[in-house]
Amino acid sequence: MPLPINPDGTKPIYVQIAEWLETEILSGNIAADEKIYSQYQLAEMFNINPATAAKGLKLLAEQNILYKKRGLGMFVSSQAKELILHRRKNETLIHLVEELITEAQRVGLSETELLSLVQSSYQQRKGKGES
Repeated sequence: MPLPINPDGTKPIYVQIAEWLETEILSGNIAADEKIYSQYQLAEMFNINPATAAKGLKLLAEQNILYKKRGLGMFVSSQAKELILHRRKNETLIHLVEELITEAQRVGLSETELLSLVQSSYQQRKGKGES
């Protein structure tokens, strides 16, 4: 399994773990109401401190993506996929688009040129089966 975390990255490791788990949920590798990895399993999988893994799990629980069954562990909530998609669309993508617009303005790209660039890149990815 490729490491989903970059210990030298700017994002805290617990955030990277939470994002990796979200991606696993979105891709269908972990289903609603399925038991999620424990902090100790995550720590062993990615060679990190169990407390760091626990912090990533706690972050997802605070967002209602995971829920705890006393004595059994953490499980994926039934609305996890929708919550993740909503946040990624409404926070992550908007932030990235704002950064893209700012950079386009810095280099003197017009709105039409920027939209054309985005459409062209999108079509190229779609052609490669990466939609």
